[in-house]
Amino acid sequence: MWGRVFNLVVKELQQFRRDRAAKFRLLIPTLVQLFIFGYAATFEVYHVATVVLDLDHSQESRELISHFAGSGRFQIVEMAQNHAEIRQAIDRADAVVAIVIDAGFSENLRKGLSAPAQVVVDGTNSNTALIALGYVGQIVAAYAEDMGQDLKRRQHAAAPAPPTVTLEQRPWYNVDFNSRWFFVPGVIATLTLIMIVNLTSFAVVREREVGTLEQIMVTPVRPLEFILGKSIPYFLIGLALTIVIAGVGTLWFQIPFRGNPFVLLIGTSFYLLCVLGIGLLISTVCRTQQQAFATNFFVINPAFILSGFSFPLASMPVFMQWLSNINPMTYYLVVIRGTFLKGVGLNVLWPQMLALATLGVLLLGLSVLRFQKSLD
Repeated sequence: MWGRVFNLVVKELQQFRRDRAAKFRLLIPTLVQLFIFGYAATFEVYHVATVVLDLDHSQESRELISHFAGSGRFQIVEMAQNHAEIRQAIDRADAVVAIVIDAGFSENLRKGLSAPAQVVVDGTNSNTALIALGYVGQIVAAYAEDMGQDLKRRQHAAAPAPPTVTLEQRPWYNVDFNSRWFFVPGVIATLTLIMIVNLTSFAVVREREVGTLEQIMVTPVRPLEFILGKSIPYFLIGLALTIVIAGVGTLWFQIPFRGNPFVLLIGTSFYLLCVLGIGLLISTVCRTQQQAFATNFFVINPAFILSGFSFPLASMPVFMQWLSNINPMTYYLVVIRGTFLKGVGLNVLWPQMLALATLGVLLLGLSVLRFQKSLD
């Protein structure tokens, strides 16, 4: 049995070595997508186009505007003269945020009262708008604290300050909230899924189209041996691809790796079993390479969405959360982020490892059964 499997593995590796186009599609697009995700995919916003309407024209209002301009998050593109100009700037998409400082702003500040100000955001891009509003709140809070301390100094306040609650942030594992640390490990799981599923989904279909499948089946090779002979080469290719992507992400994007490489290797191996099972199952169901290519989109896109990579699972309907439990990428993201950023080991990640191993065995088993049925 293992001699026949070994011969099939050698055949697949030799075929892959001779296929220059396949090697190019495997490596170059993967690295290109890694750099695109690493630089373009981010939850942070910078230089948000902002229009300002200052109806107070005071030193305090100009200081507030300077806080926005100096933060690096907002770029003042226009100083409006009236509300109509604000509407025009947002309607033309020249600005995403508008800051309106009403008359009496400085007077209320000097009296220690609430000062009127307004922030208008373009809600058509809800993600950018919500992030920008968060930065607005931070900037205004810092400005209010500065003004409050300045007011105390000028009034020489001797009375004790009223009791307040101070919230002190202490982020773990990603102190600067660098979104690249969040995205790049997830990109490893995403690109591995895309590339390996695309390779393996054509494995059986190609044999059937060129007529070599019938020739193989008249040999003593059994369905289980055939599936193993198809799985092992792509497992090795996927492992090498994952190492390349992880190495580039760690060295180029400076993503810290705090865990045990052996733990990551185990999790990656189980994840590759799942991905290979998905690709081979598609390959045994489809009759042509065009069908396999179309089916890949039907499988990969939902797997990406339901993994929690970019959309939080907790905000999805309960039915969608149930579906995420049969998605291998959901568990692998926990493994890869846990090993990269948290440095946790098998004592923490064993539930995800067990889920990946179970899904991998089930998917490969379904591939064998489906292959036997397709031969009958």
